[in-house]
Amino acid sequence: MHIYVLGSGIVGVTTAYYLAKKGFEVTVLDRQDGPALETSFANAGQISPGYASPWAAPGIPLKAIKWLFQEDAPLIMKPTLDIAQYRWLWSLLRNCTAKNYAINKERMVRLSEYSRLCFDRLRQETGIRYEDRQRGTIQLFRTQQQLDDSAKDIQVLKEMGTPFEVLDRAGILRYEPGLKETINEFVGALRLPLDETGDCFIFSERLVELAKALGVRFQFAQHIERFDDQNGVIKGIWVNGELVTADAYVVALGSYSTALLKQVGIDVPIYPLKGFSLTVPIIDESKAPQSTVLDETYKVALTRFDQRIRMGGMAGVNGFDLSLKDKYLKTMHKIFNHVFPNSGNLQEATFWTGLRPATPDGTPIVGGTRYSNLWINSGHGTLGWTMSCGAAHYLADLIAGEKPEISTEGLDISRYTR
Repeated sequence: MHIYVLGSGIVGVTTAYYLAKKGFEVTVLDRQDGPALETSFANAGQISPGYASPWAAPGIPLKAIKWLFQEDAPLIMKPTLDIAQYRWLWSLLRNCTAKNYAINKERMVRLSEYSRLCFDRLRQETGIRYEDRQRGTIQLFRTQQQLDDSAKDIQVLKEMGTPFEVLDRAGILRYEPGLKETINEFVGALRLPLDETGDCFIFSERLVELAKALGVRFQFAQHIERFDDQNGVIKGIWVNGELVTADAYVVALGSYSTALLKQVGIDVPIYPLKGFSLTVPIIDESKAPQSTVLDETYKVALTRFDQRIRMGGMAGVNGFDLSLKDKYLKTMHKIFNHVFPNSGNLQEATFWTGLRPATPDGTPIVGGTRYSNLWINSGHGTLGWTMSCGAAHYLADLIAGEKPEISTEGLDISRYTR
């Protein structure tokens, strides 16, 4: 059975790998000149299943209004003429209830925790390295209210059996001594000891080589145009003006999945959330993070690579705009200095942006469609790196007709069509 995987970001590459492990013949198509050159290229570097939470949460509408008038706000709103932007925002607002938050978070944590298991297995089986560390993640709280609000997330962690620690200032410094200069700005923290870090781009490149060894073909610089559908079956896909065919197709095009699927009558509520990152060379290791630190106030993550710090954060709801503006760079610099001052050389930092493919409820869309041979693995938002291996393994099981290791409830597109 021959399968085309459309997209070679982290989700597409992991999907191809796990399909090949099942014995399928796999070809990956991508418009870029190599793998992981868009959203997966310079993400925050964290693999944090326990912090898998939907943006749609109680209190977010009020916070969003405040952020519109706040300097250094984590959310950037820019109205466009695209009706999809307003449909997506309205759907997100409808999910901002305690009931929906609990449902959506359980789905996200379920898939993310499974992905953690898949990452562990993959490292053991292949020895793959990607500047990875297994030293946990710390979420920093600057106010008592933030610390108190973490109780609902802690309850979910307890229900999922995920280990955690609540830390005071001394506990924070025990794991992250580089915070010594700024520790008085924080009242406490939540630590998840099983979380991991790594460079997603390096991982993707190395997994491509492992996939090639299993027979996967990668075809880059390909213009994917449209599907050819007949009588409930995808007969082929037009690429570079030519119709190519396979037995099945997986759409893993991130934010660009929406437009392709719409052509065959499949409406997926995936919208691009613009994110930013800085990659900063380390100049003083004693002042640098040891793993990943999340700042709850600014909604940013600072992750340690071997000799670099990757800082990722903010979310822009403004369509497919990939411009880099100085005011956002200044914001990133300011926040960096509020957490790990003098740890890295900001003058040599690399500024980057990418589009995170987000669903309004936070859970990705992974599973089949009304077409018997068309599958989706997209919409992972800020957690593509975290969920990648689990989502790919899960989908490969479905395509192979095998029972997945986790519940299928709420993961495919049917949750939007009920």
